[in-house]
Amino acid sequence: MSTPGQSLGRAPAPFLPDDAWALLHSISAVAQAPLTTIAERLREAVLPYSAGSALVIFTEDCTGRPQKKAGDEGIISRVSIAELQGLRASLTDGHPWLGEAEIAAEQRPVLAIRHVHSNALLVVTDPYLFNGGAAPDPALELVQYFWHIAAHRIQEKVKDAPPSYLLESRAASAERIRVTAELVDQHSTTLETQLAALRSSSMDDAAARSTVTALTAKALVGLRTLSDRTADLVEEPVATAFERLKEDLRPLTRFSGISVQFIEPPLSGRALPGEVAHAARAIVRGLLLAMMEQPEVRRVRAQWDCDGENLLINVRDDGLGALSADADSIGRLDRRVQALSGRMQIDVMEGWGADVSVTLPLDPPAMPVGDVAAWNLAARELEVLQQLAAGKRNRTIASSLGISENTVKFHVRNLFKKLDVGSRTEAIALAHSHGLR
Repeated sequence: MSTPGQSLGRAPAPFLPDDAWALLHSISAVAQAPLTTIAERLREAVLPYSAGSALVIFTEDCTGRPQKKAGDEGIISRVSIAELQGLRASLTDGHPWLGEAEIAAEQRPVLAIRHVHSNALLVVTDPYLFNGGAAPDPALELVQYFWHIAAHRIQEKVKDAPPSYLLESRAASAERIRVTAELVDQHSTTLETQLAALRSSSMDDAAARSTVTALTAKALVGLRTLSDRTADLVEEPVATAFERLKEDLRPLTRFSGISVQFIEPPLSGRALPGEVAHAARAIVRGLLLAMMEQPEVRRVRAQWDCDGENLLINVRDDGLGALSADADSIGRLDRRVQALSGRMQIDVMEGWGADVSVTLPLDPPAMPVGDVAAWNLAARELEVLQQLAAGKRNRTIASSLGISENTVKFHVRNLFKKLDVGSRTEAIALAHSHGLR
């Protein structure tokens, strides 16, 4: 990424809104936007104040879809996670940054803002020329305000995600890993073949061979690194996930007047799937809030552990044992636990406090095959769906079933219609929900 510079482009109208209601409607649209359209709503809100050809949100809270994009298709279809990670790593705080960065394989003027609390990133390409920081710019401050609303909205929606979202998130995460793995294998084979050829004694130009060998080896390292980064988005080390929990709760524990003790999980514990890590943090937050609302609570202890197959959560208070398992807040948390096929146990001891234990499986459960007859699938269509659910690509399915790749595409289109879905990810999630693996 180069040195910060001036952004080019035509400035929109001066920041003198004639209709305050339009601004309020924009705030409301962003604050209420579902995850699927939040990038579009945010771009509509900030466009009058920042212009820009495209808007990209990069958030690890959404493990299945870490990028949310709107605007110029030529940019949003080519922007990579590696580019966004590099840009985010260069931002040390939550202040807006104006300069040039590589986005969609080209150096472009960008406005970038990192949301400190969630580490999410906002990027607006080709923004209009702000005043260079000579004085507070109302338009820039408004863009930052809209982004903070959107970032909090994303966190809120992920915390309250229904079971269907969790299923789709897991399917999308697994699909992205499989696609990346295939790309790694394909390009690694190509590059390794080039290395073998260039190292051959039949080549005379040793200098050229050495140079190209070094370049190819570097490309191999970069490709493997990209694979590792993709995997990192899907899983989170258990110690890192726990640190994020402590950071999230820091304001609550600082001003509540209640002592909160955190018992660290073992560093060697198994990495957590992204949706499990997010759910675990939300569950502990909810339990702490419920316990702190009781009278006479002075201390709360939160502990995580991992047995290799499950994340084990324990939260205990020293109150009078007034926590009610029938409370609405506890019911909501229990439904979230059940969405991940987990278990919650509450022991309330009068005069001694409450002890809550939660077990969250780290792997999706093996579900019994549901009734798929209502889909009216032909035998071949069911075979293709089973192959899709197993994570196979069209070419592999064609080879496995002895049919052409175009025939596979034909069956996939028919599956989309019969299952009433719009993507492979949705089809895979639906198949998994019926026990097809």
